[in-house]
Amino acid sequence: QVQLVESGGGLVQAGGSLRVSCAASGGTFNRYSMGWFRQAPGKEREFVAVISWSGGSTYYADSVKGRFTISRDDAKNTVYLQMNSLKPEDTALYYCAAARNYYSHYGSQYDYWGQGTQVTVSS
Repeated sequence: QVQLVESGGGLVQAGGSLRVSCAASGGTFNRYSMGWFRQAPGKEREFVAVISWSGGSTYYADSVKGRFTISRDDAKNTVYLQMNSLKPEDTALYYCAAARNYYSHYGSQYDYWGQGTQVTVSS
């Protein structure tokens, strides 16, 4: 059983930057692909970014490509999402998730989820 705890969310002005983190425990972290998803009020959850178990591959949603960077530190069992040039439409609850058998942008293929960290971007 893997536990995921997100942190680092907050309030930032448009154009600013924020880094959110996700600390994992209870499993072999480097066997999991790690993804970030987000959900804004009244909207469905959407994929943001994924990093492979090795860290060698990453994939981003078009809406964040070139602005967000996903990375992982296996020594710390932590995955990061660096968010630059933030826009008000990036406001959402950001979740990290772990997938044992997939490198995917489909939430249904993830096995474990965190509780989320709120990111609010003011205009």
